[in-house]
Amino acid sequence: MTLYPFVIIRNFLDKENKVLLNHEKIHIRQQLELLILPFFLWYFLEYLVRLIQFRDRNKAYRNISFEREAYANERNLDYLKTRPFWKFRKYI
Repeated sequence: MTLYPFVIIRNFLDKENKVLLNHEKIHIRQQLELLILPFFLWYFLEYLVRLIQFRDRNKAYRNISFEREAYANERNLDYLKTRPFWKFRKYI
């Protein structure tokens, strides 16, 4: 979980997981682009819309645009070096 500027991990060993950390760094960039508070408002509202749409909490979570971008690019450790501003919009 990422709450700018912190990445909160459950398992101590995950601090070495580069894919997980890259996923969370993508969220940090998203949060910065939306000036933090609007990110969380958008995230929550989109989750509610997806929950109504899919009627499944996990599927709703996985289809939030911010999560779709992070999951699609988490294995590309150079993604943030070339990521355009507001790229998450592509995943709406």
